[in-house]
Formats: sequence, C-alpha cells, structure tokens
Amino acid sequence: MLRLSKLTDYAIVIACHCAREPQRLHNAAEIAGRVGIALPTVQKVLKRLTQAGLLRSERGAHGGYRLARDPAAINIAQIISALEGPIGLTECSLAENQCRQAAGCDIRGNWALINRAIRTALEAVSLADMVRPTPRETSISFDGTHDAVR
Repeated sequence: MLRLSKLTDYAIVIACHCAREPQRLHNAAEIAGRVGIALPTVQKVLKRLTQAGLLRSERGAHGGYRLARDPAAINIAQIISALEGPIGLTECSLAENQCRQAAGCDIRGNWALINRAIRTALEAVSLADMVRPTPRETSISFDGTHDAVR
C-alpha cells in the first residue's frame, strides 16, 4: 500500500485550514485547536511548510502564518515534497543507479512513467480544490434508486 506519513497528512490538513482564510494570519495554537493536532506537531509542520516557501511567517505579538501564494497556486505535490522529499515510488525513479538491478532492468522506464503520472495527478489538485465543498456522490443501487455514498 502506498501511504503518506502522518506528518504529511497533517501538513495537508494544516495547509487546507490556512487556505480557507488565506489573507488572515493563523497562529500555531489556534491551528492546533481548530484541526485537533498537538501544538508541537503543528509547530513542526508550520516550520517545514515555511522552509519550503509554502507559508510565510510574521513575527510579533499579532504574528502568525499565512499562505505564501494564492491557494490555487499551491498544489498537493508541493506539500508532499516539502515533508517527504521528492515524490518517487521506487529508488530508480528518484536517482540513477540507486538499485543493484539498474544495469539490467528493462522496466525502469515504466516506473518513471508511473511516477510521472502520480506526480501529475498530485500537481493537478490545489489547496483551493481541497477546500472547495464537493457535491455528494451517489451510486445506483441494485433496485435502480440512487443511494448516497457519503
């Protein structure tokens, strides 16, 4: 199973919180209380997102954090990369000759194709998309009526 780390998941939650009111300054304690993540973890994530240039911090008594760019200009791939490093499913998709089988591997190019597809999909989803309400999905039951999925 492919899975993001808990810290990366938290980073997306925190960035989405900031994206709901992108012009407002958000302090770490307020974010922690609103999203239900421990303050030290929120502080760690805010630092990493700021270092990556996704958030801007303002010091002082009324300081805090805000998005460095419009929510539509920040995508999920950028947040994942800020916390996890480069996105890659296999070692060979990140760097040359990281695998002992690299010299004789005839599927390496296909891993690169898969990696590009996943990265492209993550780049296509912005923070603005993440905070936009989604319509309720429906499915069709066996009797032909519509049932809510969520």
